Amino acid sequence: MPEFAVGDAVKVHVRIQEGNNVRTQIFSGTVIARDGHGATETFTVRRISYGEGVEKVFPIHAPAVEKIEVERQGSVRRAKLYYARALKGKKAKIT
Repeated sequence: MPEFAVGDAVKVHVRIQEGNNVRTQIFSGTVIARDGHGATETFTVRRISYGEGVEKVFPIHAPAVEKIEVERQGSVRRAKLYYARALKGKKAKIT
């Protein structure tokens, strides 16, 4: 797993099983939280999809998570970016 922190823009490749077929789906967004440590560590990714905010919580060590790509590193001064839920447009962008 790559090193990533809160505020980074990431692409999470998730293995999805539909019947007998297995495919990879990419969920890209901004990491707004990391929780736990060790085997139960999770991270929350948020993105805007069709005008609605969508958040997903991924376990870091889950077999369904194939890989995590860091697209851009963000500069933040908080451990949790829950305030980003209330921001819209350009204000929601993490520098």
